[in-house]
Amino acid sequence: MIVVTGATGTLNGATVEHLLKRLPADRIGVSVRDVAKARHFADRGVRVRQGSYEDPAALRDSFAGADQVLLVSGNDPTADMVGLHRNAIEAAVEAGARRILYTSQQGVATDGPYPPAAVHAATETILAGAGVAWTSLRYGFFSHSFAPLLGPWRETGVIAAPADGPVPWTAPADLSEATAAVLSGERSFDGAVTLIAGEAVTLDDFAGIASELSGRSVERVVVDDEQWVADQTADGVPEPAARFMLTMFRATREGYFAQQDPLLAELLGREPRGVADRLAEQIGA
Repeated sequence: MIVVTGATGTLNGATVEHLLKRLPADRIGVSVRDVAKARHFADRGVRVRQGSYEDPAALRDSFAGADQVLLVSGNDPTADMVGLHRNAIEAAVEAGARRILYTSQQGVATDGPYPPAAVHAATETILAGAGVAWTSLRYGFFSHSFAPLLGPWRETGVIAAPADGPVPWTAPADLSEATAAVLSGERSFDGAVTLIAGEAVTLDDFAGIASELSGRSVERVVVDDEQWVADQTADGVPEPAARFMLTMFRATREGYFAQQDPLLAELLGREPRGVADRLAEQIGA
C-alpha cells in the first residue's frame, strides 16, 4: 500500500488522483487531519485515516500496512518543522514502511540565504539516518507563486524587483503527475532527486515573455534590496514577509536554483509546462 499525507491539499490531492489512474484504490491510503475532507477518496475505495505530524500515535495508525509513505513538507514558519518532520519519519519507520518519500525543494542547503532550504536539508539528514530506503523529491518552485515577485507589471509595464538569478519555475500539476509515477513505477529512486522544469528563467526573461504575450513593452528594473523592502512595506506587505521574500531573490542570484535536470521530463514522457504557458494563462484570466 502507498499512503499519502496532505491529500486534502492541492498538490498531494492531485498525486492521489494520478495514483488512482495507475493503481487499484485498495492499494492507496491517505493520512489527513480532517477525514471529512477526504470523503471523495473514501467513496472511491481509498483508505482514509486521521493523522497529523503533531500526533505520532495517530500517524502510526494511519501508516499501518504501508510499503511506501509520501510525506508532504510543512511550511509553517512559526512551527518546529524539522521536529514535526522527524515525528512523521519515525512514525513511518515504526509502522513498517519500506520506503519514505518526502516533498523537498530544489536548492537544499544548510547555510544558504533561503531559510526553508535548511529545513529540507535537516529533514533529508533525518531520512538518511532512518534505516529504511528513502527518496527526497526536490521540487522546483511552483509556477503559480512567481506573481508576487513580478509585482503589478500588468498595470505599470515594469517588473521592479531586486537583482535575481535563474529559476526553473515548475507546474505543480506536472510535479503531482511525476510523483505518482515515482510511487507506482518499477524504477527505484534512492536519496535526493530533482524534479524541475526544463528552462530556468530570470526576471529579464519574464519581461521578454510578458512583452511578447501581452503585445506591450514590459521593462525590467533592478531595485536596491532595502529600497524594495521599503516599497513593499509602503504597499502594505508586513516587513517580515518582505524580508522573507528577499531571501529568495538572494538565493536565486547566488545560483541556488540554477541547476538543470531532465528527470521530470523523463517521468512525464513530455516536456514540462514552461513559464510562458503559465504566464499566458494569467494574462488570459
